[in-house]
Amino acid sequence: MAFAGTTNEGLTGNVGLLDRERIIAKPGFNRWLVPPAALAIHLCIGMAYGFSVFWLPLSRALGTTQDPSCTSLNLLSALFTTSCNWRVADLGWIYTLFFVLLGCSAAIWGGWLERVGPRKAGFVSACCWCGGIIVAAIGVMTHQLWLMWIGAGVIGGVGLGLGYISPVSTLIKWFPDRRGMATGMAIMGFGGGAMIGAPLANLLMNYFKTDSSVGVWQTFICMAVIYFCFMMGGAFGYRIPPAGWRPEGWTPPVSKTTMITTRHVHLRDAHKTKQFWLIWAVLCLNVSAGIGVIGMASPMLQEIFAGSLIGLPNLTFSQLDASQKAQIATIAAGFAGLLSLFNIGGRFFWASLSDKIGRKNTYYTFFVLGIVLYALAPTLADLGNKALFVLAFGIILSMYGGGFATIPAYLADIFGTQFVGAIHGRLLTAWATAGILGPVVVNYIREAQLTAGVPAGPALYTGTMYILAGMLVLGLIANSLVRPLGDKWFMSDQEVASLQAKTAAANAGPTGSFGIGTGGLDAKAVLAWTVVGIPLLWGVWVTLKSSLVLFG
Repeated sequence: MAFAGTTNEGLTGNVGLLDRERIIAKPGFNRWLVPPAALAIHLCIGMAYGFSVFWLPLSRALGTTQDPSCTSLNLLSALFTTSCNWRVADLGWIYTLFFVLLGCSAAIWGGWLERVGPRKAGFVSACCWCGGIIVAAIGVMTHQLWLMWIGAGVIGGVGLGLGYISPVSTLIKWFPDRRGMATGMAIMGFGGGAMIGAPLANLLMNYFKTDSSVGVWQTFICMAVIYFCFMMGGAFGYRIPPAGWRPEGWTPPVSKTTMITTRHVHLRDAHKTKQFWLIWAVLCLNVSAGIGVIGMASPMLQEIFAGSLIGLPNLTFSQLDASQKAQIATIAAGFAGLLSLFNIGGRFFWASLSDKIGRKNTYYTFFVLGIVLYALAPTLADLGNKALFVLAFGIILSMYGGGFATIPAYLADIFGTQFVGAIHGRLLTAWATAGILGPVVVNYIREAQLTAGVPAGPALYTGTMYILAGMLVLGLIANSLVRPLGDKWFMSDQEVASLQAKTAAANAGPTGSFGIGTGGLDAKAVLAWTVVGIPLLWGVWVTLKSSLVLFG
């Protein structure tokens, strides 16, 4: 693959191909090869967001004629049935498993990742994510839902966690001058994975579909092979800078704020600080609000604007016939696609902006602007202004994505860079929590409104918007309480030197560029960016084409 740097590592002895010592960058290595390596992994595992594209075909895997006994199917019997079609709700648990296992595996193995390096973590991630999809394919072939849960949900979920955090500390160390931008580039890929994967899956399912097969297991195998190639290219493209490395001509600026430390906190101590739990709350509350919107984006647009989406402003959602509801469902799919573009763009934009205005100020912006937009949403809905409503939620979703991309740099500012990948892994339990909290809160509020007799329309979501705004108020308070750490939490210079000994440059002094990281976007870097850029641009084009229906 084009992501690899120098092929002659100059290492002998017992250093294995995947070992951390094997990937210490040599003079002449270009740091701009590392972000596309990270993107190669994140664009593949980001398909977790798009897995719902398989639910409807799988719910018809055995045909449309069902045994009457299938109507009494429960979750336990659905796991083992071979004669009844699966329900979408039963398949949807795989989505929950993805993000619960992502947070848990990142927390459990984050420390291991820091010891063994990003190449080995990326390799294991590829084996788990792609191997899990293969196991899920066997589950489809044998019609065993429990096998799909274990394959895609559990094994794949572990791959998600390791792949997600594999580049974090590496990128922050390669780009000390642009921490936010660097992590934004990589984590942008996780948001963009579904943009590529979902339309690709549709193309493959249509290709493999026959009278006796919906084409899902064949699509799983095909995508697993493609993803494995890309993820291996990314894993073997990772390099880590030697201890003391810094970009050529760059010196750490004299910080005007105590919010950016030059020292390091050990992994064993990070979770003992109140700052860790305050930032945990900041991420959890920001994500809970955003993921709640993602989960209800399509029905929300349909029920609020109903007939006005197809030029019939006087018709409420309940007054539309089946064909009209099908029309607005297509338009709502475009809305969901447009939100995904804001999600992706926000990851790069807000993370890059945080380099200029600071991480704490960036989160202040997320919460203050988010509170205003959520509070205004019911008014925009009542006015029937689709353009402003869509723009408001686009900005909200950009801040949802921006929160993910900014948090690694926020942690590096507070805790230092030595264990930032492992600390970030533990913090991702906030995401696992938000993945349950956000949708549950939103869905239960909506159901309560319907039970109370509120008709489908703007009023159905008014209470939801105000509660989501309230969650952001709590996040704003938590962010305001984040302070610099006291001296007692930081490691001594001797302890840091001991930890960094294995990555020290063999022929260099304590600081300097060593001729590493230079070159900018040279031919090799341009080729690496092209390999990941072409699929990403294709995904953007497909998404824009479908979302334009919203304004048609």
